[in-house]
Amino acid sequence: MIPFEVTMMISNTIQPPVDSHSAHRLCPTWEALAIGKIEADFQRSADTHLIKLELPMLDGIDIYLKDESTHPTGSLKHRLARSLFLYALCNGWIKQGTPIIESSSGSTAISEAYFARLLGLPFIAVMPKSTAKKKIEQITFYGGQCHFVDHSSEIYAESARLAAELGGHYMDQFTYAERATDWRGNNNIANSIFNQMEREPHTIPRWIVMSPGTGGTSATIGRYIRYQRLATQLCVVDPQNSVFFDFYQSGDASLTCCNGSKIEGIGRPRVEPSFIPGVVDSMLQIPDAASVATIHWLEQLIGRKTGASTGTNLYGALQLAVQMQARGEQGSIVTLICDSGERYLDTYYDADWIAANIGDIAPYQRQLAAFNHFGQLSELD
Repeated sequence: MIPFEVTMMISNTIQPPVDSHSAHRLCPTWEALAIGKIEADFQRSADTHLIKLELPMLDGIDIYLKDESTHPTGSLKHRLARSLFLYALCNGWIKQGTPIIESSSGSTAISEAYFARLLGLPFIAVMPKSTAKKKIEQITFYGGQCHFVDHSSEIYAESARLAAELGGHYMDQFTYAERATDWRGNNNIANSIFNQMEREPHTIPRWIVMSPGTGGTSATIGRYIRYQRLATQLCVVDPQNSVFFDFYQSGDASLTCCNGSKIEGIGRPRVEPSFIPGVVDSMLQIPDAASVATIHWLEQLIGRKTGASTGTNLYGALQLAVQMQARGEQGSIVTLICDSGERYLDTYYDADWIAANIGDIAPYQRQLAAFNHFGQLSELD
């Protein structure tokens, strides 16, 4: 038997093997600290709510709104910005002090400005001059700068130019949105939706409705549905002055559009790399006047203002619900509140701006008023 004193001497001289993970935590790089800050921010954030609309005119059909406006930066794009920063950090594209440049119509830039400030990085948003004033104010609130171009089609080249000039990183949401998010699960938006639906009358939605900006969220949802082998179908709703709907029908990736979308945050003048048509089951094109009329109708229903992209989503969901009702089907439909209407008080909630930029929304307001009584979206005159 080995004496106790010898055993203690041996145990004191033999050192345990070095755990590389522990060593890394004890002496972290800037990149490791940055990733830790983003992960800690995620842990401090609660999941977003799933709101069930009270629509008694739809017998046996339930419509839900996933309220992405409750993220810290107020929109669906908070998820995307977090994923893009983690993706760029893990790829080694962002270092300490790297300027971050993004092309955006506003909401993504707000969220990226938030994460850039969290990491102590300079941030520049390249955006059209027509971007809502409130969005510009929020970007600057988080310490970002705004660099304006005349037309939405100019944001790509100008962002790349600035990144090269400043030695920065062009985040390029339109390319990387579909690949930066883990579509298999890991608490992505699709995973969250289906978890929150578990105790509802129609657990597996018949439809999820999503409007495309980059196309990244629809790609995540569509891939998740297929990976989980679910019966849900994905309907993508596109505004006017956007090429996604025509691309889906024609397959022509070279399509472009001269006019920019009037519905901020969605619709693009070119086919974006992150839009994946193969995961989409159906597409609808929604008139801008219908989108704006729908958010005013929704405000009467839930007592809150939402952005016009939410109107695009909801009008498409109502169309699907009416079709289901006509076929005698029951089930659930889930769509999104993309952001708050407080950002658009001088646009979508201003009658003069609507008249000058959207046109007459009264026919759709009458249509929705009739829907309240009859559960049908009557044909417009």
